[in-house]
Amino acid sequence: MGVPILILPSIYDLSINIWGLSVLVWTLSVVQGFLQNFAIGEMAATFGVAGIGGCVQYVFRNDEYYKDKPVNWGKFIGAFSAWSYWFTWTPVIPIFTLMTGDYLRSYFSSAFEGVDNFMPFVFLNNPTSLGIILFNLMLGIIIFSTIIYIGSKGLSGGAKAQLLLAAITIVPLVIVVLIPFFNGNFSLSRFGENWLPADWNWEFSTIALVIGCSAVAQWSACAWESAATYGAEYKNPGKDLPKALISCGLICLFMYFLVSFSTFGTLTVNQINNVWGYATLIPLCKGDFGEIGGAIAMILLISGMVMLIQTAFLGSSRTLFVMSQQGNMPRLLSHTTKTGAPIYAMAFQFMMGIIMIPLGTPGMILAASSFGFCFALGMAMVSFIRARKNPRFKDVPRPWRAPRGWLYVAYVLAFYQFFVLIPCLAYESSQAYGIMSVVIGAIILLIYIPLWFMLQAYNKKHYGSASPDVHEGERSEFEKEV
Repeated sequence: MGVPILILPSIYDLSINIWGLSVLVWTLSVVQGFLQNFAIGEMAATFGVAGIGGCVQYVFRNDEYYKDKPVNWGKFIGAFSAWSYWFTWTPVIPIFTLMTGDYLRSYFSSAFEGVDNFMPFVFLNNPTSLGIILFNLMLGIIIFSTIIYIGSKGLSGGAKAQLLLAAITIVPLVIVVLIPFFNGNFSLSRFGENWLPADWNWEFSTIALVIGCSAVAQWSACAWESAATYGAEYKNPGKDLPKALISCGLICLFMYFLVSFSTFGTLTVNQINNVWGYATLIPLCKGDFGEIGGAIAMILLISGMVMLIQTAFLGSSRTLFVMSQQGNMPRLLSHTTKTGAPIYAMAFQFMMGIIMIPLGTPGMILAASSFGFCFALGMAMVSFIRARKNPRFKDVPRPWRAPRGWLYVAYVLAFYQFFVLIPCLAYESSQAYGIMSVVIGAIILLIYIPLWFMLQAYNKKHYGSASPDVHEGERSEFEKEV
């Protein structure tokens, strides 16, 4: 239920380049999510693994084949794909911390005037101030500390907090974007004026720009893959998995179209791009409910952002935990509390979020993160192809199978992710945020390669195996005390 909130940063980011055409881009991206998630759901239900990273690690790992070889390349491919998927969700934490700060400072602009103007400077082509950075860091520390406290109680505590936040978020979001259709604020002619710039020409560079924006959009609109990745845990995967996929996909399809269509039919492109920026829904809240009602609606939307931060925080720390169990991250990250919470992995997420907050705008971080998602989704499709064609898996019973012909869909999507989306995303990101967004994305992804090889050498020296598995039940005395 947190996935519809993911559209909020993308409204402004895509509007800068392709205006109202982004409504079509988001809608098609959700449809693309159906194609990808059917394949991911089959793997998850068949092999009993969770997450895109888990599927790729399972399919590519072949310890018997690599037993006498110097490098277990199958395990490396799975580990790098899991790292890419981790990088997809980790930036959600600083992105929505920054957006929460933007909403607060935009709505209560007079109260934060001193903060906005305290020691202004330009960092990575982004006008900011030391006051804004310090405010965002303080906000991040408060949010992350609260989530760590909730998460330390185990998954049950996190689920209860998530349920409460979901209940007070999704309904207000729908109300905020529906009211303009009934109070006269929405105009179909305004939407037509917002469709594309008057001087827009369809040429190679603009087509690449639109496709690059599609890569950014899929970071949001395809994120409901979690309905597929936990397919093995459904009571009856054969029936429950397609129900979950279809229902979640239809909800996202409805929400992404509705939110974007309402926004571009209610506000002008100038208001979105030059006045409100990432705080796009604030003028809708004010137009719907006035100042007081708008403040209440804005607070509820911020609650939704905190809900999404918690989703990303718990999910990405769990990814680190699973990678650590399989010897692909330091063993320390597999340590848990007595409630099963991966507390050290959560502390690592805390540190990464604080480091990324000052890096730049939410858009720059989102663009860098999108590279990881493209690679992870591409590898998920390659894994699906391998799972169907490799003799090791060909005859494995499948509780649920993707529809006939899905193997060819996976071929097309793998090519699309690797050879169309990633190059166009690099072009779009460099145009919108400068080359630093591409550099940051590349550094965070590629830094794992030497880290993995050093980790394998360390494990071999200290544990007698390059990739020792760490199982959840095998806790040290120190862990038991914790």
